Amino acid sequence: MIVAVARPTPTRRPAARGSGVPAPGAKTARGEAKQAALVRAAQEVFERDGFLDARITDITATARTATGSFYTYFNGKEEIFLAVVEALDEVGLHPPSLAVVAERHPDAAALVADITEHHRAYLAIYHRNAKMMRVVEEVTNLSESFRRRRTARAQVWVEGNREALVRLQREGRADPQLDPLTASRALSLMVSRAAYVTFVLEEDDAEAIDGLARSLTRLWVNALRLDVGEEPPGAG
Repeated sequence: MIVAVARPTPTRRPAARGSGVPAPGAKTARGEAKQAALVRAAQEVFERDGFLDARITDITATARTATGSFYTYFNGKEEIFLAVVEALDEVGLHPPSLAVVAERHPDAAALVADITEHHRAYLAIYHRNAKMMRVVEEVTNLSESFRRRRTARAQVWVEGNREALVRLQREGRADPQLDPLTASRALSLMVSRAAYVTFVLEEDDAEAIDGLARSLTRLWVNALRLDVGEEPPGAG
């Protein structure tokens, strides 16, 4: 649970349930729809107001539901924030994967095209959710518990990338001198931080996606020393 980041708000959860007791959650299709609506509304409010200034009353008003019913699904603002972050993961906003590189391709052009499309898809999702990613960075810097949780979630992808790079090295398709863990982590961070700078800090529009995807592909190809010929097709 996120701690020490929330400002007091007029709305409090009912005292009958302790903070360590999970909310009952959705038990019916109608309940699931209402819970999903609350998560969508929470993202809208977080994007508009930031985490600290977001209020549960604003979330329920945006979702057009009674404030009291909020606590059927979530214990508080921290818990629904985590639900929003999980929803972003589910739509593909998680660390970029080296698995696309480890897959077999008929030729170099197909390999580069797949890597570029992988980057393009991730960047498009990031761009659509750039305002929320600003809030995610805000909470990461404010909350040690959320920083640890976010790091732990990323480790699943880091380990998958490490395994993909080990496979590439074993098959003679990537630089054997690279440390698999360090290199896979660096390549993923390269993409995610480039997206953060481009779409959060610099607030570029969607037109930046294609050029950035091609540049990131060239960087991956060069860093891994993939055999794609002198000029990576489609990466220029």
